[in-house]
Amino acid sequence: MLCEVVIAPPPIKPCFVYLLQTCDAGAAKSYVGWTTDLEGRLATHNSGKGAKSTRGRQWRLVHSESFKTRGAAMAREYELKRNKTERAKLLGQTS
Repeated sequence: MLCEVVIAPPPIKPCFVYLLQTCDAGAAKSYVGWTTDLEGRLATHNSGKGAKSTRGRQWRLVHSESFKTRGAAMAREYELKRNKTERAKLLGQTS
């Protein structure tokens, strides 16, 4: 008698799109990215090891959205990076 082996798929981690804003003395800037670990990613940006455009600044999380797939998160990231009006609304700025 053979036992059937069932291999469960790994749990799906949610993907997040996030919007950061600088919180230091320099000129105000924002940054959009995606990750599966919001807290870890923010810590990486603030440690100077994140994206090249975020190095040397301090950042705070302003907005995040959760997605079931990496593709959906990346599509939303692409949209937010190009839509300056929506980005300004999420930052609480008027355009």
